[in-house]
Amino acid sequence: MSIDRVATANQSAFFLAQIENAGNALETTQQQIASGANATTYAGFGAQAQTLTATLTANARNGAYTTATSIASTQVSLQDTQLTSLSGLATQLQTAISNAVANNSPSTLMTQAQSIFSQAQNILNSKDSNGNYIFGGGNTSTPPVTVASLSDLAALTPPATPFANGNFKTSVQVADGQNVTYGVTASDVGSSLMQALQSLAQFDAGPNGNLDNSTSLSSAQSSYLTGAISTVNGVADDLNTATAANGYVANQLSDAQTQQSSMTTLYKTFITNVQDTNMAQAATQLSLNQTQLQAALQVTAGLNQLSLLNFLPAPTTTG
Repeated sequence: MSIDRVATANQSAFFLAQIENAGNALETTQQQIASGANATTYAGFGAQAQTLTATLTANARNGAYTTATSIASTQVSLQDTQLTSLSGLATQLQTAISNAVANNSPSTLMTQAQSIFSQAQNILNSKDSNGNYIFGGGNTSTPPVTVASLSDLAALTPPATPFANGNFKTSVQVADGQNVTYGVTASDVGSSLMQALQSLAQFDAGPNGNLDNSTSLSSAQSSYLTGAISTVNGVADDLNTATAANGYVANQLSDAQTQQSSMTTLYKTFITNVQDTNMAQAATQLSLNQTQLQAALQVTAGLNQLSLLNFLPAPTTTG
């Protein structure tokens, strides 16, 4: 009589499959720990693959918005500095004219006006770090203000203007479907100041002018300068309004940057949760996989060694 083994072929196949599964699971966990990623292909992420791909794309797009918004914010900050300076020049001009009237002495007024013009010209022709005119309106080849002196400004006759800037207003996309226009042109913000300076220079060049050589104000000079005070006050108001409008744009960009930062955190958190291995969980899983594999090996090895002899009663001896 033969002594058969207890284990059948089906049982052996089942336990061998368990060994293979446990081995594969152990290998997967070991790869996750070694690479720091839950999978090395999109297919490995299973049902989350499509959502992960969409999130990676959205995060890249948000990164592009963040970079563009940062550039725009830097530009707006430069514009704020220049506009604040222009507003200060308007105040200086108003003070100079008021003092000439109050003191009945215009002899230094035109010297101050020339200085104010030169500073305004430098501001409106200023460039950014890339060498582009800040107030150029898209015109990169010609300075926005083309006249070099107050006398050149006075010599212009309509329709000639001192400006050669373009009309393009730079804008930036800060989010899907959301754009912010932040470009400012020289003619937009400098026209009223240049007109006031031009008017003053043309009066000085006329028959009632010659302010540098006047020891006191004539009736015509006093009348003109008194009216000019009100005009220059309006110029200052215009520039203050332009500065405030630029400040509003700066706030828009700042709000956009806050939103972009929040979206970056949201996207990266989701991506990390899907892509990156949780080392604490992986270590626990590794120990579990090792235990499962060891158990499957032991059970299979023991099963293959069993036969009916293991279940027969031990022989008895008679004395």
